Amino acid sequence: MNIIEKTKEYVKNKLINEKTGHDWQHTLRVLENAKKIAIKEKEDIDFTVVQLGALFHDVADHKFGYSDVDRKNIVESFLLNTSLTKEQIEHVVYIANTTSFTKGIPLKTLESKIVQDADRLDALGAIGIARTFTFGGAFQREIYNPEEMNDTISHFYTKLLKLKNLMNTEEGRIEAEKRDKFMKDFLKQFYSEISTTT
Repeated sequence: MNIIEKTKEYVKNKLINEKTGHDWQHTLRVLENAKKIAIKEKEDIDFTVVQLGALFHDVADHKFGYSDVDRKNIVESFLLNTSLTKEQIEHVVYIANTTSFTKGIPLKTLESKIVQDADRLDALGAIGIARTFTFGGAFQREIYNPEEMNDTISHFYTKLLKLKNLMNTEEGRIEAEKRDKFMKDFLKQFYSEISTTT
Protein backbone atom coordinates (compact mmCIF):
# COMPACT_ATOMS: atom_id res chain seq x y z
CA MET A 1 0.00 0.00 0.00
CA ASN A 2 1.51 3.36 -1.01
CA ILE A 3 1.64 6.45 1.18
CA ILE A 4 -1.48 8.01 -0.34
CA GLU A 5 -3.58 4.89 0.26
CA LYS A 6 -2.19 4.53 3.81
CA THR A 7 -3.02 8.16 4.52
CA LYS A 8 -6.54 7.77 3.15
CA GLU A 9 -7.14 4.89 5.55
CA TYR A 10 -5.68 6.84 8.48
CA VAL A 11 -7.62 10.05 7.81
CA LYS A 12 -10.87 8.18 7.18
CA ASN A 13 -10.58 6.63 10.64
CA LYS A 14 -9.80 10.03 12.16
CA LEU A 15 -12.92 11.60 10.62
CA ILE A 16 -15.27 8.65 11.02
CA ASN A 17 -17.48 10.39 13.61
CA GLU A 18 -17.38 13.86 12.07
CA LYS A 19 -20.93 15.17 11.41
CA THR A 20 -20.46 18.88 10.61
CA GLY A 21 -19.69 18.70 6.89
CA HIS A 22 -15.92 18.48 7.52
CA ASP A 23 -16.09 14.73 7.16
CA TRP A 24 -14.38 12.00 5.15
CA GLN A 25 -16.54 12.60 2.06
CA HIS A 26 -15.59 16.29 2.15
CA THR A 27 -11.92 15.31 2.37
CA LEU A 28 -12.27 13.01 -0.65
CA ARG A 29 -13.88 15.80 -2.68
CA VAL A 30 -11.10 18.20 -1.71
CA LEU A 31 -8.55 15.58 -2.77
CA GLU A 32 -10.21 15.19 -6.18
CA ASN A 33 -10.53 18.97 -6.62
CA ALA A 34 -6.85 19.38 -5.77
CA LYS A 35 -5.79 16.73 -8.28
CA LYS A 36 -7.85 18.36 -11.04
CA ILE A 37 -6.39 21.80 -10.33
CA ALA A 38 -2.82 20.46 -10.08
CA ILE A 39 -3.09 18.74 -13.46
CA LYS A 40 -4.07 22.06 -15.08
CA GLU A 41 -1.11 23.97 -13.63
CA LYS A 42 1.90 24.47 -15.90
CA GLU A 43 4.53 24.75 -13.16
CA ASP A 44 6.36 21.87 -11.47
CA ILE A 45 4.26 20.58 -8.60
CA ASP A 46 4.94 18.00 -5.92
CA PHE A 47 1.81 15.94 -6.59
CA THR A 48 2.38 13.79 -3.51
CA VAL A 49 2.50 16.84 -1.24
CA VAL A 50 -0.70 18.21 -2.84
CA GLN A 51 -2.55 14.96 -2.17
CA LEU A 52 -1.28 14.58 1.39
CA GLY A 53 -2.03 18.23 2.15
CA ALA A 54 -5.59 17.75 0.90
CA LEU A 55 -6.01 14.59 2.98
CA PHE A 56 -4.72 16.17 6.21
CA HIS A 57 -6.32 19.62 5.83
CA ASP A 58 -9.23 18.96 8.24
CA VAL A 59 -7.56 16.57 10.66
CA ALA A 60 -7.38 18.03 14.20
CA ASP A 61 -9.28 21.11 13.02
CA HIS A 62 -9.13 24.28 15.12
CA LYS A 63 -12.95 24.49 15.11
CA PHE A 64 -12.91 21.53 17.47
CA GLY A 65 -10.28 22.85 19.87
CA TYR A 66 -7.03 21.66 18.27
CA SER A 67 -3.99 23.87 17.69
CA ASP A 68 -1.48 24.08 14.84
CA VAL A 69 0.97 22.24 17.08
CA ASP A 70 -1.53 19.41 17.61
CA ARG A 71 -1.95 19.02 13.85
CA LYS A 72 1.81 19.27 13.25
CA ASN A 73 2.44 16.48 15.74
CA ILE A 74 -0.23 14.24 14.19
CA VAL A 75 1.02 14.73 10.63
CA GLU A 76 4.69 14.34 11.51
CA SER A 77 4.19 11.24 13.62
CA PHE A 78 2.25 9.56 10.80
CA LEU A 79 4.62 10.53 7.97
CA LEU A 80 7.92 10.22 9.88
CA ASN A 81 8.90 6.69 8.88
CA THR A 82 7.87 6.92 5.24
CA SER A 83 9.81 7.58 2.05
CA LEU A 84 9.00 11.29 2.24
CA THR A 85 11.80 13.78 2.78
CA LYS A 86 11.89 16.08 5.80
CA GLU A 87 11.09 18.97 3.46
CA GLN A 88 8.03 17.20 2.06
CA ILE A 89 6.71 16.45 5.55
CA GLU A 90 7.21 20.08 6.56
CA HIS A 91 5.40 21.15 3.41
CA VAL A 92 2.40 18.91 4.22
CA VAL A 93 2.29 20.37 7.75
CA TYR A 94 2.45 23.89 6.29
CA ILE A 95 -0.49 23.17 3.96
CA ALA A 96 -2.59 21.58 6.72
CA ASN A 97 -1.97 24.56 8.99
CA THR A 98 -2.62 27.34 6.46
CA THR A 99 -5.57 26.17 4.35
CA SER A 100 -8.29 27.58 6.61
CA PHE A 101 -10.40 30.56 5.44
CA THR A 102 -10.33 32.12 8.90
CA LYS A 103 -6.54 32.31 9.04
CA GLY A 104 -6.32 34.62 6.02
CA ILE A 105 -2.61 33.88 5.60
CA PRO A 106 -1.03 34.70 2.21
CA LEU A 107 0.26 31.35 1.01
CA LYS A 108 3.88 30.80 -0.05
CA THR A 109 3.71 27.69 -2.24
CA LEU A 110 1.71 26.64 -5.27
CA GLU A 111 0.87 23.33 -3.62
CA SER A 112 -0.73 25.13 -0.66
CA LYS A 113 -2.67 27.43 -3.00
CA ILE A 114 -4.01 24.43 -4.90
CA VAL A 115 -5.23 22.72 -1.72
CA GLN A 116 -6.79 25.94 -0.44
CA ASP A 117 -8.68 26.40 -3.72
CA ALA A 118 -9.78 22.75 -3.64
CA ASP A 119 -11.14 23.19 -0.11
CA ARG A 120 -12.88 26.45 -1.00
CA LEU A 121 -14.56 24.90 -4.02
CA ASP A 122 -16.21 22.38 -1.72
CA ALA A 123 -17.74 25.30 0.21
CA LEU A 124 -19.40 26.55 -2.98
CA GLY A 125 -22.21 25.40 -5.26
CA ALA A 126 -24.77 22.72 -4.45
CA ILE A 127 -22.43 20.79 -2.15
CA GLY A 128 -21.45 24.02 -0.40
CA ILE A 129 -25.11 24.79 0.30
CA ALA A 130 -25.69 21.29 1.67
CA ARG A 131 -22.59 21.52 3.89
CA THR A 132 -23.60 24.95 5.16
CA PHE A 133 -26.94 23.68 6.43
CA THR A 134 -25.32 20.54 7.85
CA PHE A 135 -22.86 22.70 9.79
CA GLY A 136 -25.62 25.06 10.94
CA GLY A 137 -27.71 22.14 12.17
CA ALA A 138 -24.76 20.59 14.02
CA PHE A 139 -24.28 23.85 15.91
CA GLN A 140 -28.04 24.44 16.38
CA ARG A 141 -28.16 27.62 14.30
CA GLU A 142 -31.44 28.93 12.97
CA ILE A 143 -31.88 28.63 9.21
CA TYR A 144 -32.87 32.27 8.83
CA ASN A 145 -33.37 35.10 11.27
CA PRO A 146 -33.06 38.63 9.84
CA GLU A 147 -32.60 40.02 13.35
CA GLU A 148 -29.52 37.89 14.01
CA MET A 149 -26.18 37.53 12.22
CA ASN A 150 -25.50 34.02 13.47
CA ASP A 151 -28.09 32.19 11.38
CA THR A 152 -27.15 29.82 8.57
CA ILE A 153 -28.14 32.17 5.73
CA SER A 154 -25.78 34.82 7.15
CA HIS A 155 -22.88 32.42 6.53
CA PHE A 156 -23.34 32.93 2.80
CA TYR A 157 -22.49 36.61 3.25
CA THR A 158 -19.78 36.33 5.91
CA LYS A 159 -17.84 33.67 4.00
CA LEU A 160 -19.20 31.78 1.01
CA LEU A 161 -19.93 34.64 -1.38
CA LYS A 162 -16.43 36.03 -0.74
CA LEU A 163 -14.63 32.89 -1.87
CA LYS A 164 -14.92 33.43 -5.64
CA ASN A 165 -12.65 36.48 -5.39
CA LEU A 166 -10.14 34.74 -3.15
CA MET A 167 -9.17 31.86 -5.41
CA ASN A 168 -5.46 31.40 -6.09
CA THR A 169 -5.44 29.45 -9.37
CA GLU A 170 -7.02 29.98 -12.78
CA GLU A 171 -8.75 26.59 -12.69
CA GLY A 172 -10.06 27.37 -9.21
CA ARG A 173 -11.45 30.71 -10.37
CA ILE A 174 -13.21 29.18 -13.37
CA GLU A 175 -14.99 26.56 -11.27
CA ALA A 176 -15.72 29.02 -8.45
CA GLU A 177 -17.54 31.34 -10.88
CA LYS A 178 -19.99 28.54 -11.78
CA ARG A 179 -20.60 27.51 -8.20
CA ASP A 180 -20.96 31.09 -6.98
CA LYS A 181 -23.70 31.71 -9.56
CA PHE A 182 -25.57 28.61 -8.38
CA MET A 183 -25.50 29.87 -4.77
CA LYS A 184 -26.79 33.30 -5.78
CA ASP A 185 -29.64 31.65 -7.68
CA PHE A 186 -30.40 29.59 -4.58
CA LEU A 187 -30.52 32.68 -2.37
CA LYS A 188 -32.78 34.48 -4.85
CA GLN A 189 -35.20 31.53 -4.74
CA PHE A 190 -34.90 31.31 -0.93
CA TYR A 191 -35.87 34.95 -0.45
CA SER A 192 -38.75 34.64 -2.90
CA GLU A 193 -40.16 31.78 -0.83
CA ILE A 194 -39.54 33.56 2.48
CA SER A 195 -41.39 36.65 1.22
CA THR A 196 -44.58 34.61 0.77
CA THR A 197 -44.60 33.69 4.47
CA THR A 198 -43.72 37.04 6.08
